[in-house]
Amino acid sequence: MTDHSFCVAPMMDWTDRHDRVFLRQFSKHALLYTEMVTAAALKHGDASYLLQYNAEEHPVALQLGGSDPAELGAAAKMGESAGFDEVNLNVGCPSDRVQSGAFGACLMADPPLVARCVASMKAAVSVPVTVKCRIGIDDRDSQAELEDFVGIVADAGCELFVIHARKALLSGLSPKQNREIPPLDYQRVFSIKQTFPQLRIIINGGITTLDAASELLKKTDGVMLGREAYQNPYLLHEVDSRFFALPATTKTRVDYLLEYLPYIENQLNAGVPLQHMTRHILGLFKGQKGGKQYRRHLSENSRLQGAGLSVLHAAIAYVN
Repeated sequence: MTDHSFCVAPMMDWTDRHDRVFLRQFSKHALLYTEMVTAAALKHGDASYLLQYNAEEHPVALQLGGSDPAELGAAAKMGESAGFDEVNLNVGCPSDRVQSGAFGACLMADPPLVARCVASMKAAVSVPVTVKCRIGIDDRDSQAELEDFVGIVADAGCELFVIHARKALLSGLSPKQNREIPPLDYQRVFSIKQTFPQLRIIINGGITTLDAASELLKKTDGVMLGREAYQNPYLLHEVDSRFFALPATTKTRVDYLLEYLPYIENQLNAGVPLQHMTRHILGLFKGQKGGKQYRRHLSENSRLQGAGLSVLHAAIAYVN
């Protein structure tokens, strides 16, 4: 099974294939996740487009959304055929759009259905099938209910759970608020690992430093960072040395950006607009001298008609 010691979370509208290539510059071993793709979209839409990724992204996991076991089984098979290293079921997203499709965090209220979904996915593929969930939803957030959920889904064949250490409030809070307002409770996740020592438990939620990640890893099997990894990607440059026992790197922020330019050029030649790539690199010089000018230049110029690599070189001049 893929090493989950350090993972970057699936984030809608953020962790697309361009972002994942950029993040891969910083760590060769962190496990990356796609944005959530619904099983229905793969069944009825352009599956080859939705499953598009780049070879350099490995190891990379496909996250699926849905609640129809047969549909999820077929979607998992498509993901395996496309070459993804893992298929993950979203049982944690609290958005209204997700709830209206009867999947995401609301599925925590129906553990047997999640178990049937996992069993169908497991039967369809040989790659690992994992689940990302919360510690609870609404007033169904007791430790006993969480243990019940994990136990039932584990019996269906799920051996790894990524647990966001906040409950989800399915009404009254936006997805953004659901990532911030419900309090973090890491102890709930530690307790799951103690209760189910045979399972691999990955902890997620509110982790903003590698020091904090290292501490959490002492009581779990892996850590997953979300927004901080996206908004401050240089944070990841020490991941391989601290979590995967590789030599420390001496690369600078500019070095990483220069390494990304050939990919950007390739995508530009394929007709991809520059802003599709540059929107992911705005946080590279967070807190650095010239960082604001760098971000402003990219934001204002990347969206212009015909924008090319010259925009990047001009932006680099502010920070180099």
